Amino acid sequence: MASVIKIYALFLGSALLMFGGGLQGLLLSVRGAEEGFSLFSLGLIGTGWSIGFVAGSIFVPFVVRKVGHIRAFSVMAAIGTITILLNLLMINDVSWIVLRALSGFCFAGAAMIVESWLNEVADNRSRGTIFSIYTTINMTASTMGQLAMSVTGTAGYIPFIIGAISFICAVLPTAMTSSPQPRPLTSAKLDLPLLIKTSPVAAVAALCCGMANGAFGTLAPVYGFEQGMDASGIALLFAIAAIAGAIGQIPFGRLSDKIDRRKVMAGLGFGAAAVGLLVVLFNPGPGFLMFALFGLYGLAANPLYPISVAHANDFAVDGQFAKVAGGMLLIHGIGLAIGPTAASILMGQIAPMALFMVTATFHALVATFALLRMRARKSKDASERAPFKPMGTETPETVNLDPRSDIEASQDFSVASEEAVPEELRNTNGDGYVQGSKV
Repeated sequence: MASVIKIYALFLGSALLMFGGGLQGLLLSVRGAEEGFSLFSLGLIGTGWSIGFVAGSIFVPFVVRKVGHIRAFSVMAAIGTITILLNLLMINDVSWIVLRALSGFCFAGAAMIVESWLNEVADNRSRGTIFSIYTTINMTASTMGQLAMSVTGTAGYIPFIIGAISFICAVLPTAMTSSPQPRPLTSAKLDLPLLIKTSPVAAVAALCCGMANGAFGTLAPVYGFEQGMDASGIALLFAIAAIAGAIGQIPFGRLSDKIDRRKVMAGLGFGAAAVGLLVVLFNPGPGFLMFALFGLYGLAANPLYPISVAHANDFAVDGQFAKVAGGMLLIHGIGLAIGPTAASILMGQIAPMALFMVTATFHALVATFALLRMRARKSKDASERAPFKPMGTETPETVNLDPRSDIEASQDFSVASEEAVPEELRNTNGDGYVQGSKV
């Protein structure tokens, strides 16, 4: 019973993180546009988040090994809360770029620590269920955070305060736990030769999807604002794209389990590119057409990266899933960092709808390369593949939680890494306490 309560408490903590993250990300793009920030500055705000997130994925594990999980999580949540409040007190583009990078760093660290606890609770039988519930909760909470902007609006201090409350409340589930400290956090390692050898098309897809997703996630709200939409309309627009994308992962993912995944990737890539070109062609204002096109875009674009991860895993040998997925995570992060800045430059030179020229270009590249690779290598038989798993926001600890990862390798890692944890912190709650007394 205690383990069940702990799992749901961690789910709650993750939901609060994602709710605040969804609200903050959409809020800063729209409020920045309202404040008159240049398109280039708005692009750099998105780039700052991605750089901070990747940096957090790499460096936070070292922080945790120094001070323990609970202290590290509390620091991440506190700094994340301070950061969104500083967004309110320091409304200028340079400050927001720096603060957004810090926010990404803290968000990555906090998410990794929650996932580390879930990894500790999960076993081979429950891992798939826990991973599925966790992914669903994250997608739902992030979408609800975006929708919250339709209620709070973007003016004044209320949306920033609500985001801050959400971040600081996320600390409660881990702060109240008395369970032993989880195994050490894992840093993602970029093994480019292994990833390219395993699946060139997955590596290209990771970079191109990162470019497209980073540009869309940061600047699509700005496009909506430039088209005359209010905060409520922009929130609904993004929610439709997110919900359609989450729903789309199931049928397209299952289809990719039955046929060559590269066919599905090519179809989705060309589909997302076609939708992007339709947006460029019609440049719709607020109304049904814009909502329909954004929904179709999310339906085609969002499943593309998870399917590319599944394709890479099809060709990874036993024990290599974590390395391959971790490499894709970092390549995807590089794309997420470059995409917003590149798209903002083009939007400034042409028009806001040029955003979808960028997304269409990179989605078409994924589709074209997938078709070319089908001539170079045969697909694995469906019976030899690991089943597709829907995905949301990823950290290296998400990769470990994924049931497709090699569990025995993870357990071997935790035993080998135990030497890196100070003796006085072993079998503690991560904050230096053993059986009610401080070490």
